Amino acid sequence: MNETLKRGISGAVYIILLIASILFSKESFFVLFGVFLAITIFEFCSLIQINKIAPIILGTSLYVSIILANHYKQKLNLAFDINSKQLNLVLLVITLVVSVKCILFLFYDRIQSISNSSKYLYLLGYIILPFIFITEISFGIDDYNPKIIIGLFILVWTNDTFAYIVGKSIGKHKLFERISPKKTIEGFLGGVVFAILAGVLISKFYIKASPQFSSKSILIWVTIAILVSVIGTVGDLIESKFKRIANVKDSGKIMPGHGGILDRLDSVIFVAPFVFLFYQILNYVS
Repeated sequence: MNETLKRGISGAVYIILLIASILFSKESFFVLFGVFLAITIFEFCSLIQINKIAPIILGTSLYVSIILANHYKQKLNLAFDINSKQLNLVLLVITLVVSVKCILFLFYDRIQSISNSSKYLYLLGYIILPFIFITEISFGIDDYNPKIIIGLFILVWTNDTFAYIVGKSIGKHKLFERISPKKTIEGFLGGVVFAILAGVLISKFYIKASPQFSSKSILIWVTIAILVSVIGTVGDLIESKFKRIANVKDSGKIMPGHGGILDRLDSVIFVAPFVFLFYQILNYVS
């Protein structure tokens, strides 16, 4: 099969599956991302060369436990009371600390190997916990709203697409050549501009803002677009460094022409905790 056709088909299947699960119900959304998490853990463990079985079991168990505690404790009549906000705050602090460690890992040239303790820390804060925040983002400041998470993915796809198009067309200055030789500053800026435009369109024509935020909807989504463009690009570069150290092109082969699930979600999982933090600040200020 033609490589371009193969890439197009696998990409279409991925997008249809993603959007359908998000729109169908929050349960189907949780299940799909639980599956994505298990696959991503498998791929990441392959990159950093650690045992896969225990991390998959522990990671998915943590994911399920936190979702049950946050969203189903009344239905399940749990014997112990869990403050979801406090739990999310603790997990967010851990994730942001690991995110800073990931950024240092990216920019320190002398770091070309990963210690065993760091491997498991990255697994927790760079892979597992961000999936929890992806699910939490979909609730915004109120109830489950699939438009929020779809809007986030639209921003990621817009940024990636136009960063590639602009970079391919007029890109001359390398953004981070030693990690990702094909990324350019022009492409990065093009991705930012078009993501901001997409954020404006999403806020005006797609998202039904809560009454208290209706007048600020554009500002909110432009801010999210900037977070996605800047922090998402950093997340993409961080995954590229993991792959460079592992000496592989893709994190996996589950998506023909695209690589692995981690290759598709690297931007989203890195930016998700920051978007969640932004929503919490927004809620607090309101």
